[in-house]
Amino acid sequence: MRYRIIHETQYSYSIPVRRCYNLSHMIPRDTPRQSCTQSKIRVDPSPAQVQKHEDYFGNTAYFFAIQKSHDNLCITAENEVEIRRAPALAPSSSCAEVLARLQSSSAAECLLAREFILDSPMIRSFPALRDYAAVSLHPERPFLDAVRDLNERIYRDFTYDPGFTTVATPLQDVLEHKRGVCQDFAHFAIGCLRAAGFPARYVSGYLETLPPPGKEKLIGADATHAWFAVYSPETGWVEFDPTNNKPASEQHIVTAWGRDYSDVTPLRGVIFGGGDKHELRVAVTVQRLD
Repeated sequence: MRYRIIHETQYSYSIPVRRCYNLSHMIPRDTPRQSCTQSKIRVDPSPAQVQKHEDYFGNTAYFFAIQKSHDNLCITAENEVEIRRAPALAPSSSCAEVLARLQSSSAAECLLAREFILDSPMIRSFPALRDYAAVSLHPERPFLDAVRDLNERIYRDFTYDPGFTTVATPLQDVLEHKRGVCQDFAHFAIGCLRAAGFPARYVSGYLETLPPPGKEKLIGADATHAWFAVYSPETGWVEFDPTNNKPASEQHIVTAWGRDYSDVTPLRGVIFGGGDKHELRVAVTVQRLD
């Protein structure tokens, strides 16, 4: 499956910005199931400095600095990606067996994965996460079946509500009210798995959405998406989408992964000037090329 993704971000400021420094994660990374075949980022006004580098997690980070006065800022990322069908999940060992291997293995990949059991800036363990996870992650249950059940329970128990949370809403509030968006559901699943001792990471990217039958797809009507991946020594990293109650498929396009949202924000930075108010517009189009 091949896709073209156009991600446009526009800022309008109440007074001019004198200069700004920005870091973006808008270039899809290469993974075992996808390849980024073309990539282009346009910034207006033109930046005085640009640098593309690989961050700690292997994501492509794009830094740019604008050092002249501007009232508007527009960043357009245009990428083409080829997605390969993920192999069917094989039967897995029990949760107890996976946990024991995680704790005893000295394999390099396993040691690196164990970093994702630790608390991170936006995901901190608390007892209610462990209690919620325990319903699914029974010690004798096959591990991936248990994670699939956890994914389904989050989908069933929580309500998608774009107006309830912000990027800073604590997980305790998400659990108490059982409302949120894809970022919250991914964070919650990761918190549950880490509280039970299993490595889990945050995955940022895009999801192809299809219009209703007989309707045309609207340009710019897509959005960024988030899901999670869990690690087992026998299967490696496996991705699940709690917002849509499914494993990641050929319609899931990975941009970046990290401990949580704070590691892979699509765009963040520092501005000098701009006033107290600004207007933000984001338009995303995921276009199937096949």
